[in-house]
Amino acid sequence: MASIIKSKYIARLANTSGDIIAAQMFRYKTFGLSGGTGLDSDKFDQLCEHFLIENRKTGQLVCYFRMMHLQGGSEIGKSYSAQYYELSALHAFNGKIVEMGRFCVDPEVKDADVLRLAWGAMTHYVDTRGVDLVFGCTSFHGTDANAYQDAFAMLRDRHIAPKRWLPRVKAPDVFRFASRLRRKPDMKQAMRAMPPLLRTYLVMGGWVSDHAVVDSHMNTLHVFTGVEIGMIPPARKRLLRALT
Repeated sequence: MASIIKSKYIARLANTSGDIIAAQMFRYKTFGLSGGTGLDSDKFDQLCEHFLIENRKTGQLVCYFRMMHLQGGSEIGKSYSAQYYELSALHAFNGKIVEMGRFCVDPEVKDADVLRLAWGAMTHYVDTRGVDLVFGCTSFHGTDANAYQDAFAMLRDRHIAPKRWLPRVKAPDVFRFASRLRRKPDMKQAMRAMPPLLRTYLVMGGWVSDHAVVDSHMNTLHVFTGVEIGMIPPARKRLLRALT
């Protein structure tokens, strides 16, 4: 992928071992991890393409995500998400799929152009690779589900995955919000509590699992999230492509 520039930022693919180490250090710091080597690394790093968004003037890394390209649903068991979700329903998905993971933004950087550039880079990748489904784990900070009651109630009412693709429970510790929540969501509170990454997926027509995984290591609650490229509203596609 050629570099993409917007405002004072540049998006590019990592191309050296030093880039990967810088990304792993950035992930470690941004996710608030402690102990170990100071690197957030796993076996999936070697299977992914790594996207860096940097300040053009200072070289500061301000945003990161990685993409794992798979040929179709039959390969979804190789994904990071498959550790936490039973994804056999998606084995029948006929098309190219890509897992977007480890998305993080420097919390001290409050510039909306960073997210716009991230989505522009993702859109360029999806278009050039002919991707049909983008998926991943989208996280809420912390493991207290009570803090996100309205957000989960909104997901239950509006955004559960189609039955033919619905992920099933695999992780030992989950919050089954679709079956357990009885409250009607306060939509303003729901949107306020919704993570920005998940909010963007949803406006593109994205869908989620009917339960959240409690990830104590990362100190998050996460839901499996999928976006079928063919189902993105045309107006939204035009906006995304205008960012590239």
